[in-house]
Amino acid sequence: MEITAPPHWQTVDFISDLHLQASEPQTLAALERYLSQTAAQALFILGDLFEVWVGDDALQSTSGIEVQVARMLHSASTHLDLFIMCGNRDFLMGDRLLAACGARALPDPSVLHWGTTRWLLAHGDAQCLADVPYQAFRAQVRSAAWQENFLSQPLDQRQALARQMRAQSEAQKKQLAQAQTPWIDLDREACVALLEMQVADHMIHGHTHQPAQHDLGQGHVRWVLSDWDLHATPVRAEVLRLHAAGGAPQRITLAATQATP
Repeated sequence: MEITAPPHWQTVDFISDLHLQASEPQTLAALERYLSQTAAQALFILGDLFEVWVGDDALQSTSGIEVQVARMLHSASTHLDLFIMCGNRDFLMGDRLLAACGARALPDPSVLHWGTTRWLLAHGDAQCLADVPYQAFRAQVRSAAWQENFLSQPLDQRQALARQMRAQSEAQKKQLAQAQTPWIDLDREACVALLEMQVADHMIHGHTHQPAQHDLGQGHVRWVLSDWDLHATPVRAEVLRLHAAGGAPQRITLAATQATP
């Protein structure tokens, strides 16, 4: 998908990896504050908005966090253009959720044509090629057959399975941390190949929770978004902002969003 920025876009924001869930009301409150205060004309959410998404029928509970988020985003969509990309945690987001949010689906990858620059947008998990077990899992759960079978199960069973998978994932993370196993970054060659295929020089993505800027050589640059972890020390929650006037992307800490023009 290619998006050409319309003339009225003077400021565009990018966020990812909020991992919204009922047990983290602080993150939901932070998102609400940001949405009410941002001066951006467009917002791109590049995956893992939710900690997990088991199907759009999760919206049937009017008191759940899913409905709260949808209402919050729909309200924001009245004054900014909203785009949502699926991540590795919420890849089952569908048309019903997007409509409830007032958002447009953003395929992974997509390209934003901003002025004279083409920005490649992705979640980032598909380029973590060294994580062979995850890539096998990703291929399985992204298949139409797996998703059809999963979504055919009752909502409560899907939610229970999701909790089980999250617990296993957290246990694995702790084991890797204790073993001091290096985290797996995106494959450089895969990123460069994707940039060249899309005729873009800059890539913006999330997934790794390692906000940084990487020079890939030959004019290619990779911009990594921050996750929103309000328990980290220091707090790790940023917005990446582009301005029509030009210049490099601007990293804005969550606390500064209300004061940034």
